[in-house]
Amino acid sequence: MLRRAYWSVPVMVLVVMGGAGCAGDERGHKRAAPRPPAIQVIPANGTPDARPDRPVVVTAERGTLHQVVVREDPRAHLRPKGTLPLPGRFSEDRRTWRALGTLRPHTAYTVTATGTGPGGERTWHASRFTTLRPRATFAVADVTPRPGEVVGVGMPLIVTFDRPIARRAAVERSLEVRMSRPVTGAWNWTTAQQVVFRPRRYWPTGQRVTLLARTTGVRAAPGVYGTSDHTSRFRVGTRRVSTVDVRRHVMSVEENGVLVNTAPISAGKGGRRAYVTTSGVHLAMGKYDPVIMTSAWMGVTDRDDPRYYKKTVRHAVQISGTGEYVHAAPWSVASQGRANVSHGCVNASPTFAQWFYARTQRGDIVKVTGTDRPLEPFNGWGYWQMPWERWVKGGALNRPVLPREHDP
Repeated sequence: MLRRAYWSVPVMVLVVMGGAGCAGDERGHKRAAPRPPAIQVIPANGTPDARPDRPVVVTAERGTLHQVVVREDPRAHLRPKGTLPLPGRFSEDRRTWRALGTLRPHTAYTVTATGTGPGGERTWHASRFTTLRPRATFAVADVTPRPGEVVGVGMPLIVTFDRPIARRAAVERSLEVRMSRPVTGAWNWTTAQQVVFRPRRYWPTGQRVTLLARTTGVRAAPGVYGTSDHTSRFRVGTRRVSTVDVRRHVMSVEENGVLVNTAPISAGKGGRRAYVTTSGVHLAMGKYDPVIMTSAWMGVTDRDDPRYYKKTVRHAVQISGTGEYVHAAPWSVASQGRANVSHGCVNASPTFAQWFYARTQRGDIVKVTGTDRPLEPFNGWGYWQMPWERWVKGGALNRPVLPREHDP
């Protein structure tokens, strides 16, 4: 018994080793090397931490692709079973399909692909992968104008994020501006958390604008990804352009190119730079009735200081970030049309101020002329003060957004 067992083991080992180590079968023929799968997918099946900002790529190693469906796996998430598949595009030879856009972080996806092999046989592939869990997330915190707001022809589109953006080009690419009447515009990063879009020239009246912020899966910084998209719409109303002539002490208002009103005004009295009304293209930023104005903006809070003031002001339209308004000033009516006596605001009669207040929409143009103190481009919404070429350079992509046909 022991001897038979002893001799049987080497024989079995020799047979197994011979079969594994030689390149042919018992007749001396070479075996064909295993062929790669007919359809390959990146990320590979079972990947647990795929980057959301890297596209899904499906390739037919042999033959062509017929259909590719990539969608969130409803078995792993509380998503509707009808979740739309990811959009994608085939190459001209239909050997490659590439997903358009990014993926949702920390989400399971399924891939189903069909095709035809080189001999006409049907090929099929199914796989599943999961995107990584981000270290942190970012999102759109605010959009100006408000959804559905009717604005003036100079209105900027301001997008504010909830954290600083390090990879601004990637985020800027995810922002799409759709227009009913396409015009050229450009983005400009005013801060690390805020990017502003303005057209090259004023918006056309009646323009409908839609912002599509497709930030889901976009990498804003190492380990920081967007987890949601944002959509907002607004409409451009009457083309209202007002001109304040500081030297002549008069303000005129045009609507759609027609002069509709003029009024005597009083602007900044000067003496110190803070009391000089800024010249340039201002925008109506908001309106308040009433608003309390004090001298605290220039550091004067002592009531005994001759520069101190505190007034309740009616029908005030803000036109800069440094506290310039067009407002009712019954106390300076005698000077309006004759002299500049304000601390920098545009004083008007209560009647005219109420009329102007009622008609004003955010984004209306207010041009101020006649002083040697220019409005800074980032003082409030003074963006039209910056030449177009400089404005474009403030974007991460350093190029204008060319018009495209859309119906927002």
